[in-house]
Amino acid sequence: MLALGRGASRFSEVEAAVDGLSPRLLTARLRELEAHDLVEREVVPTTPVSVRYRLTPRGRDLLAAMQPLMTYHLRWHD
Repeated sequence: MLALGRGASRFSEVEAAVDGLSPRLLTARLRELEAHDLVEREVVPTTPVSVRYRLTPRGRDLLAAMQPLMTYHLRWHD
């Protein structure tokens, strides 16, 4: 979700931004986030087909709520 908040939108961009997560597991996580209305998936009819992801308003609100915790973590943990 953080990768999407930083501007990643295509699967490969999200994959590159998230270390240590297999494509299969990333697909499962994106589907979970979509099921909870935190992420929306858009299929772009190009050749080859392109899929883009973006945060929903609900996802952006959650990311904003998580920001103070991320700031704390970066400040106090190695």
